[in-house]
Amino acid sequence: MTAEPSYTLHTTLDGVTPGQLQGFFVDWPNPPAPETFLRLLRGSYRVVLAVHNGQVIGFVQAVSDGVLTAYIPLLEVLPEWQGRGVGRALMTRMQAELRHLYAVDLGCDDNLVPYYEALGMRRGNLMFTRNYARQDGSPTG
Repeated sequence: MTAEPSYTLHTTLDGVTPGQLQGFFVDWPNPPAPETFLRLLRGSYRVVLAVHNGQVIGFVQAVSDGVLTAYIPLLEVLPEWQGRGVGRALMTRMQAELRHLYAVDLGCDDNLVPYYEALGMRRGNLMFTRNYARQDGSPTG
């Protein structure tokens, strides 16, 4: 029996480089480049990273007014690390980071509702628009 490789959770971006942010946004037609990905993490209110051997293997980010509300737009775990509790650890830590706020919202596909319910979240409605031409996050001209 081999031990599960360990990872650590980080709540800062100290020392994180674009090279450590490879392999995310699977199946996105226009994924952000690692440099853009780092920029979006830097613009977040809170981030939690799962790191194994210097490589980011999962992340969750929150945007917030810092007073009452936050929104969690992205939670991702590299495919080879999925099903090992990394996402749950990331969300549990993020929920702790945001416990001072009144409302924490996120949107998810129907098949993920049970996952988030198991983390203590409740089902609600979400309205949205998408501009897929801007999905890669590149600067506009």
